[in-house]
Amino acid sequence: MQHLLPRLKELAAEAAAETVALRQHLHAHPELSFQEFNTAAFVTEQLRRLGLDPQPMATTGVVALVEGRNPGSRVVALRADMDALPIQEQNEVSYKSTNPGVMHACGHDVHTSSLLGVARLLTQLRDEFEGTVKLIFQPGEELLPGGASLMIQEGVLENPAPASVLGQHVFPMLPAGQIGIRPGRYMASTDELYLTVRGKGGHGAMPEMNLDPVLVAAHLIVAAQQLVSRRANPKLPSVLSFGKVIANGATNVIPNEVYIEGTFRTLNEQWREEAHQHLRRLCEGLADSMGAVCELEIRRGYPYLENEPQLTARVRAAAEEYLGAENVIELDQWMAAEDFAYFSQATSACFYRLGTRAADGRHASSVHTPTFDVDAHALEVGPGLMAWLALKELASLEPVTVTHSEAAHA
Repeated sequence: MQHLLPRLKELAAEAAAETVALRQHLHAHPELSFQEFNTAAFVTEQLRRLGLDPQPMATTGVVALVEGRNPGSRVVALRADMDALPIQEQNEVSYKSTNPGVMHACGHDVHTSSLLGVARLLTQLRDEFEGTVKLIFQPGEELLPGGASLMIQEGVLENPAPASVLGQHVFPMLPAGQIGIRPGRYMASTDELYLTVRGKGGHGAMPEMNLDPVLVAAHLIVAAQQLVSRRANPKLPSVLSFGKVIANGATNVIPNEVYIEGTFRTLNEQWREEAHQHLRRLCEGLADSMGAVCELEIRRGYPYLENEPQLTARVRAAAEEYLGAENVIELDQWMAAEDFAYFSQATSACFYRLGTRAADGRHASSVHTPTFDVDAHALEVGPGLMAWLALKELASLEPVTVTHSEAAHA
């Protein structure tokens, strides 16, 4: 396998300009979550040009197989998400978004073009490896319920079933040429909270005639923080934040109701469930004690993301071979969320970060901002590294033995 490393790097360098062109096309034509019809068609066309047989899944998702020698012997999967964000781009570049109010501000264009680059590299090397690499182009990462959950429901982890799934994500905090990785619990679950506090409005100068929902809401916001400070294990990261409060009264008008939105995040599914129940009892009980009513809606988001330790150790070792040990950085836990977490809950998975900042400091804008962009060198590193990780992971797997009855059934 090691003899393929210099050749793979050479092929990745030769294909870099094509990968950049693919990314720029995708960046100029972004589509929102679950609306990626043109993106899916473009991906399908590119895969067919490579001689692959892409299949639709979850409406705007695409799945394809790159088969090497003895393709049924072992399988790994690689995932890229394809959707953009409702952001008006402020970059003045030739590939600026042509879709007003929609932008690839989270780097999913990089992920998609990189995976297309992986497809190109692996098809050139298909006589050099054993097994199958499943390419998963996923819709709707940015919007609940998350395209990963829908693809899993439709069988993306079956026929053939991968032993592991790898994903990468842009990371402007690291320069192009480096990656970040962390074993174990890495990213948080995320739940959306919607509270409506109902009282009795009226004139602000006559509080005795009213039941002030603003006061009740204020008590709720403060009291809810005890979920983190007194209910959660202090060794377990938890975040409870309220970012939207609408009372819609006036200086002398107490409204009838107050509307609140927030988020709850953690890194443990059992505590997540317990926290939901604690929060519900707190909201309903506190409001009732003050004579008001509180309705709480919890919209379940993505689970927490777990990088399987043994797989992550193999990924790290392979990445050090490709990039050099000094360019593989240990990451801290991060309380943001990613729907790749569904893959990590369903099978052995590893999610790592791809550095995208330029060496001179350009392209340092955070994801989800209107000035986000990436250094072109990342579009050479991303496909080459991911292809290498897939090859190394295939080589590490014990071959699957298919019985005669299983073969006949298949």
